[in-house]
Amino acid sequence: MARVLLAEDDNAVRDMLRAALERCGFEVVAVAGVRDALRHIATENFDVLLSDLHMPHAGDGFTVVSAMRHTHPDAVTIVLSGYPEIEEAFAAIRSQADEVLVKPIGIASLREIINKRLAEPRLHRTLLTETVATILERNLAATIESWMELVEHDEELTCIALSFADRTGHLPNLLTDLIYRLRTPPIPKGNISIPARMHGDLRRKQGYTAAMVVEESRILQVSIFNTLQNNLLSVDFSKVLLDVITIADEVDSQLKQAMLSFEEPKSFGISLVAANQ
Repeated sequence: MARVLLAEDDNAVRDMLRAALERCGFEVVAVAGVRDALRHIATENFDVLLSDLHMPHAGDGFTVVSAMRHTHPDAVTIVLSGYPEIEEAFAAIRSQADEVLVKPIGIASLREIINKRLAEPRLHRTLLTETVATILERNLAATIESWMELVEHDEELTCIALSFADRTGHLPNLLTDLIYRLRTPPIPKGNISIPARMHGDLRRKQGYTAAMVVEESRILQVSIFNTLQNNLLSVDFSKVLLDVITIADEVDSQLKQAMLSFEEPKSFGISLVAANQ
């Protein structure tokens, strides 16, 4: 019995497809979103992926397809979309998916396509993967440029005029701390980050408000995940969920430490001495 992972955020469509595929003799695991799909891909074996392209955002299914292709390269991957006009997305999906089907599709046709693909498997090229840490390290400059571009469109942050160097001064060190943590065994919380403490102290001297420091940190997370999104074909999906959690925790930890030195300058000097001992 072939195992099918069905990823579809529309409850009615998901229930209909699951029931129909089970009647056709398939074992079906149905999920409603990308996160659940990635969890199952990382922990179970599947013969077929049937994924909506938009869950709920355009192209979300590409993440699921990439994960399946990396983790189970021989699985049949089929993408469903109700928007055939998005040719750019289709071109990207076709580089890894076996089939791109436009909704609505008849169950008989879907069953025939799945069985044909299972009966005539094609050899897939082994995809070279990189860890999240390696991708971020390789794209350090691009991540900072992405961050700067977003900041330049934020009226709240640009009300204080700063040069590129003054604006991005501590970002390389903050990202280096993040990359180091991604490469070490998991820990319950982030270590003391001197760059984060220095960043908070500097922003206070530059005239930032607390809200502006928080907004910069939010933009940093967005920029980091944009970098990963731009490198989906290279991501090692076997650890991606843990890495995403680690990224969020580390950036939040750095923000907390930046705010400590921002609000209590004396604590920054004390922590710096303690870290050097």
